[in-house]
Amino acid sequence: MAEKITPRSQDYAKWYLDVVKEAQLADHSDVRGCMVIKPNGYALWEKMQRGLDGLFKATGHVNAYFPLFIPMSYLAKEEEMAEGFAKECAVVTHHRLKSEKGKGLYVDPEAKLEEPLIIRPTSETIIWKTYKSWIQSYRDLPLLINQWCNVVRWEMRTRLFLRTAEFLWQEGHTAHATKKEAEDEAHMILMDCYRRFAEEWMAMPVLVGPKSDGQKFPGAVYTLCIEALMQDGKALQAGTSHFLGQNFAKAFDVQFQNAQSQLEYAWATSWGVSTRLIGGLLMTHSDDNGFVIPPRLAPTHVVICPLGKNDAERAQSIAAAEKLAGELRALPREEFFGYELLSMKVDTMFDKMPGFRFAEHEIRGVPVRVEIGPKDIEKHACVLGRRDVPGKDGKQFGIPLASAAARIRDLLVEIQKNLFDRAKKYRDDMTRSVDSYDQFKVEIEKPGFIMAHWDGTRETEDLIQKETAATIRCIPFNRDKEAGKCMVTGKPSEGRVAFARAY
Repeated sequence: MAEKITPRSQDYAKWYLDVVKEAQLADHSDVRGCMVIKPNGYALWEKMQRGLDGLFKATGHVNAYFPLFIPMSYLAKEEEMAEGFAKECAVVTHHRLKSEKGKGLYVDPEAKLEEPLIIRPTSETIIWKTYKSWIQSYRDLPLLINQWCNVVRWEMRTRLFLRTAEFLWQEGHTAHATKKEAEDEAHMILMDCYRRFAEEWMAMPVLVGPKSDGQKFPGAVYTLCIEALMQDGKALQAGTSHFLGQNFAKAFDVQFQNAQSQLEYAWATSWGVSTRLIGGLLMTHSDDNGFVIPPRLAPTHVVICPLGKNDAERAQSIAAAEKLAGELRALPREEFFGYELLSMKVDTMFDKMPGFRFAEHEIRGVPVRVEIGPKDIEKHACVLGRRDVPGKDGKQFGIPLASAAARIRDLLVEIQKNLFDRAKKYRDDMTRSVDSYDQFKVEIEKPGFIMAHWDGTRETEDLIQKETAATIRCIPFNRDKEAGKCMVTGKPSEGRVAFARAY
């Protein structure tokens, strides 16, 4: 089955789409730029939802739901956001169809809406219009709301999961009594939720820090981000958290009475991650044999493959497989990342050759495969295959069945760590510093992050993007505070920023 996957070294973009297809994650839809998320892909999204939702709720957030349709006048109230999303908006102008013989089905010209409705590209405007009636006093704050939903952005060039016209996401929208509370919220979401989820669940190392003004969210005072590096050396924005100041409160007149009985505008944040994370996960870990999933997010952690040439041999193998599956299910929840039971599948597809069965699970990214055949049963043992190390190198032979459950549990934790360490080593190896613009122009043609001094101006940022197609991906919190000179203008720089070409 791996022969159906184009090697990364041959055509990375084709490899990506091949893995999406062969791992049965998603299909293109008949609607331009939209995708059908298949059960395998949606199961992964559900695991991501559960992990993130738990982090949000542990920090005091609650879920709600707001309308899909946004009156165009709402968007117009926030000028920067209106300008930022104007080219991506899908607009509803009529509310009825008509059908006549000879004319077929058509839009009823008499059913034009009094005001066009925008299909939400993001929900700040309609949520802050709602918050006006919810917030009266400082006692109503903070308001910590998240919603899981879909959004539409009319992208011109699309790619499954990475950039689609419609995608699934979560968007948090919070209101606070003070600037400090709102800023603390934006930082907490970034560090304690998004960074933690990316690194501890997705095994995906990220740079963490603010965006430049040229890359920030429309309507934000500033944007914080987590930025990852894919295997082709391009960057991927994996999540953003925005400090919105009082911009939306002023646009929608959301005032509250403070403890001194004075009226003031609320302070805001918004933040979100999307199904783009599935694309990022794939491009961080997968190989030429197919999908690789960190165990903590795997819908199926273990597949057990009983083997045998006849019914008698198969019956023995199935019995041993079912016994091992029961032992895995009985492992205490806290022993596997402290939050969930192991999930497993016993594969009895004896109508297919063993090699085909193994390849099918490998291409779908199941972290651990167990093989139990007649010779293994004679030795009271089994064979373990780890997905992060493909082929014979990833196989462990003669594992005693009596201790196999504990060994598999430990192996899953080991795989999770190995995937993170491997991705971090790649990211670090592909990160380098330059001091001159000429050197930058040479290095940016190679994959990876380029750390370089920048004078902090939008003009220089735009010039670099125009001439090299590279953007400032992140101003890392942990960067060295070395004084320097901008590689373009020679003006003073407070420290190096991370440049890259990006998705």
